[in-house]
Amino acid sequence: MAASREARVPDIGGYDDVPVIEVLVAVGDTVAKDQGLVTLESDKATMEVPAPFAGVVRELKVKLGDTLSEGSVVALIEPSEDAAAPADAKVSPSDAPARAEPEAPRERIATSETGTRVEPADVPVQPDRIAQASIDKSAVLSAAAATSPLQRFDADAVLPGKVAYASPAVRLFARELGVDLARVGGSERGGRITRADVQQFVKAAMSGGAPSAGGGGLNLLPWPKIDFARFGPVETRELTRIQKLSGANLARNWAMIPHVTQHDDADITGLEALRVQLNEENAKAIAKGVGAKLTMLAFLIKASVAALQKYPDFNASLDADGAHLVLKQYFHIGFAADTPNGLVVPVVRDADRKGVNEIAKETADLAARARDGKLGPADMQGGCFTISSLGGIGGTAFTPIVNAPEVAILGVSKAAMRPVWDGSAFQPRLLLPLSLSYDHRVIDGAAAARFTAHLAQLLGDLRRALL
Repeated sequence: MAASREARVPDIGGYDDVPVIEVLVAVGDTVAKDQGLVTLESDKATMEVPAPFAGVVRELKVKLGDTLSEGSVVALIEPSEDAAAPADAKVSPSDAPARAEPEAPRERIATSETGTRVEPADVPVQPDRIAQASIDKSAVLSAAAATSPLQRFDADAVLPGKVAYASPAVRLFARELGVDLARVGGSERGGRITRADVQQFVKAAMSGGAPSAGGGGLNLLPWPKIDFARFGPVETRELTRIQKLSGANLARNWAMIPHVTQHDDADITGLEALRVQLNEENAKAIAKGVGAKLTMLAFLIKASVAALQKYPDFNASLDADGAHLVLKQYFHIGFAADTPNGLVVPVVRDADRKGVNEIAKETADLAARARDGKLGPADMQGGCFTISSLGGIGGTAFTPIVNAPEVAILGVSKAAMRPVWDGSAFQPRLLLPLSLSYDHRVIDGAAAARFTAHLAQLLGDLRRALL
């Protein structure tokens, strides 16, 4: 049995009498070289004392609350067979350098996202920078790795003075459980978070007493409070009920869904000519209220259904667990309707079973009821895909917000005549701007580009929908 050797506190940047806040090993534990033995905490940084060699811990010389300085003995470790020779082992003059230099401590790199410790042994750092490296690297990077973008939006959260007050071992423990330390209250001196605090937070979350670690708490900066009347006359007006409800939904959707928007143009020259011709043919019926005036929205709905049938991932919803995609076998299309009280989204049900004339009549009826405030909850539920058309107002492109739990929304701007090269000359063509926003967790860019390109082809010639 090899004789036990002392594991001492290395150069810790001039700090003296630094308290031990956590003992990371116990007698009998097998440790690897550079594995943390205890955690020290000064008034400016938290640092671990690493094992200078691999072996078995035979005796601990410190306990919680003890204060240590450079050179203090932390533990007695029995080296493993492949451990390095003792520091005081004799070497021949030919093997020894002219002047023995103390081995530079190795910088401890933050744990990886999988929770595996990464401890490169060949990255020396200056001893007087250990304290700064501990907080700049371990604390900041560990906090960033443990925190999802949805949980921490403010930039201050990753600055050294703003990170959660916890040792590296507690950070690793919290990361393994998926806990955001910024949301855990520390029970020790100065608000330091312990392992027990993390465990208590998890217990409270599981019992419904605290928000879960993956619940999407934003921890946003507080809304600025400004007395606008100081700068000039103001008028205060309460938001409408629709604005309050839709505002909360839009904020959630924008924050929780990774949006990407794909833009394209559809040549609707022929489609617009057909629409005008059909309306002229049905002018008498429309005047008598028997038929409905065909709008571009009706054609957009019909073309969107055909595109959804070809690309079923767009006619789906991500389940609440985020691990399953619900593919829908029905085609209910919502459309944004502008009302005096704000936007609402009525739904045309089973649009795949209806013709353009029937869709036009139904959308006109739903829009009228929306303006009169007569839509019922059932009129706005069950949508698979939404169309937001601003063509009657203007604009060239925009980024519509996905209407959760849907995975895509089509934005339509104002059509305009533009010169298009046909191979021999420029021809005037009526181009309709399309803006498809989609949930990037479900749909990738290539699929979105194919969907919009196919939709543009359908609008260019709806006969393609019959193929």
